[in-house]
Amino acid sequence: MAKTSPIEFFRQVRQEVAKVTWPSRKETTVTTSMVFLMVVVASVFFLAVDAILSWGITSVLGLGS
Repeated sequence: MAKTSPIEFFRQVRQEVAKVTWPSRKETTVTTSMVFLMVVVASVFFLAVDAILSWGITSVLGLGS
């Protein structure tokens, strides 16, 4: 395997970066918003599941006050 010189390496890096399709500002905003929305939905879901399981276990074991 032939070694690549640092100059050739950086030339190849520039060529590869030029091929990248960067998202638009709108695409980035929409994607970020969707991620935050899904985090909130997942948080509320797991909060509800935790509360239900906690209530159920407390009721079954008679640990309620």
